[in-house]
Amino acid sequence: MVTQGEAVSSTGSACRWPVPCGFTGVDVAADVAIPLRIPSRGGVESSRYGWQVDTSARCGGLLTDKYELTMLAAALRDGTASRRTSFELFARRLPEGRRYGVVAGTDRFLAALTALCFDDAALSLLAEFLDPETLRYLGDFRFRGDVDGYAEGELYFAGSPVLSVHGSFAECIVLETLLLSIFNHDTAIASAAARMVSAAGDRPLIEMGSRRTHEQAAVAAARAAYLAGFAGTSNLEAHRSFGVPVLGTSAHAFTLLHTGADDAGELAAFRSQVAAQGVDTTLLVDTYDVTTGVARAVEAAGPRLGAVRIDSGELAVLAHQVRDQLDRLGATATKIVVSGDLDEFAIAALRAAPVDSYGVGTALVTGSGAPAAGFVYKLVEVDGVPVHKRSTDKTSAGGRKQALRVSRSSGTLVEEVVYPAGRPPEVNEPNRLLTVPLVRGGEVVTGTGATALAAARDRVASGLHSLPWEGLKLAHGEPAIPTRVIAGEPRSSA
Repeated sequence: MVTQGEAVSSTGSACRWPVPCGFTGVDVAADVAIPLRIPSRGGVESSRYGWQVDTSARCGGLLTDKYELTMLAAALRDGTASRRTSFELFARRLPEGRRYGVVAGTDRFLAALTALCFDDAALSLLAEFLDPETLRYLGDFRFRGDVDGYAEGELYFAGSPVLSVHGSFAECIVLETLLLSIFNHDTAIASAAARMVSAAGDRPLIEMGSRRTHEQAAVAAARAAYLAGFAGTSNLEAHRSFGVPVLGTSAHAFTLLHTGADDAGELAAFRSQVAAQGVDTTLLVDTYDVTTGVARAVEAAGPRLGAVRIDSGELAVLAHQVRDQLDRLGATATKIVVSGDLDEFAIAALRAAPVDSYGVGTALVTGSGAPAAGFVYKLVEVDGVPVHKRSTDKTSAGGRKQALRVSRSSGTLVEEVVYPAGRPPEVNEPNRLLTVPLVRGGEVVTGTGATALAAARDRVASGLHSLPWEGLKLAHGEPAIPTRVIAGEPRSSA
C-alpha cells in the first residue's frame, strides 16, 4: 500500500482510481521510472453540503489540454516557470443579445483546485511526451498561489475581471483548462436560468434536463440552475452532492404500463401512483386525452390532488381549459405544472396562463442558445509588468484589475468600473467592491458548501432586482449597464 508522501515508481500500472483515470491501452516504456508522491485519497467522507461522497474519484490532473503541459515543460526547461504571473478570467463580450451574465462555478472550482493532483496512472500516460523534470513537478503539484474574483452569484458584464489567479507561471498555467471548463459551463447555465426565473416571476421552476446532456454535466447544471433561482431538480446526484431539493413523480411510461386494449388503464395508473405517493402527488394527464386525463386524476385522488402536469400541446390554451375543469370538479387547490421544450421566451408567453410552475429541460442545460459563457483566461502581468494581446478581435487589457459597481441611492445599478488593482477611483455615488479574496497561499479563504450556495442564490436575486428594468428584457439588446475601464499607467520592466 502506498501512503501519502511516499515516493514510488510507475511503469504503466493499471489505474487505481475510477475517475479520472487517464486513457486505457497506453503503452509506456517499461524502463521509464517516474518518482511521484501519491496524495492520500479513497474512502468516504462528508461533503461540504452534508452528504456522503466517494473521495476516490477526486484528482483531476488529466482534465486539461496537452498544450498546457507542453508549455509547462518548456518553461521549466528555460527557467521561466517560476516567474510571478497574474492570469485573468473574463468575457470579451456577452453572448449574442444577452444583457447580463451570472457568475457560477466558483465553489466547484475551489473544490477542484484544492484536490488537483496527478496520480501514478496519469503520470504514466504523460511520460509519453513529458520529460522527467516535468513529471516530478506534476507529481508534487499543489497550487500555492492566490485567487481573487467575483463572489459566486454576482452578475457580470463584458470585461468584468471575474477571476484573477496569481502565482508562478507553472502553477497558473496548469489550471487553465479546468478553470475554463467549469466556469464556461456553469455560468452559461446559471445565466440562462436567471433569464427563465425572471420570465417566470414568482412561479417556481424545476430543472429537468438530465436526459439532455452529459451525465456529469447534468449534476453541475442542476446546481447552477438552483443557484440562479430554480426551486429544485429531478437529478438525485445533484441532491446528494450539493443538497439541491429533488422533485419528481412519474412519466408517461408508468401510465402506458397499465394500459390494456384501450386507454382505460390510465385510471389504474393514477390510482397506483396515489396509493404509493399520496394525494399530494402530481399526475401526468396528457398521455391520451387531457380532458379525460384530468377527470381520471381527480377521480383517483379526489379534490385534494396536489397537481396535474401537461407536457405537450398548446400549453396556454390547455392550462386555461384544465384550470376551469379542475375548479368545476372541486379541485380548486390543485396546481398546474407545464413542461415540454420550454425556454425563457415560452415561459414569458405563459405568464397570463393559470400555470403554477414550470419544468425546464433541454433549453436550460444547453444554455438556451449560449452553451458556453465565452470566458477566456489570459496572462495579464509578469513579474509586476502588465502584458496584453494585440491580436485582431482578441485584444486583452494588461495588468491586475479589480472592479466596483456604482448604483443610485435607490439601489438601481448605474455602471461597473474596472480599474488597476489597488488603485480604486474616486466615486461619489454609492458603490460596492466586487473583487474579493478567494484563495491565499493555496488555501481557500471564502465560504464554501451549502452556506455559500444559499448566499449565491440570494446574490443572484439581489442582482436581478438591482438591474434597471430594461436590463431584464429578454429581447436582444445592449448590456444592462455600461462598463467603464480605467487604464493603468505604463510601468517599466526595469
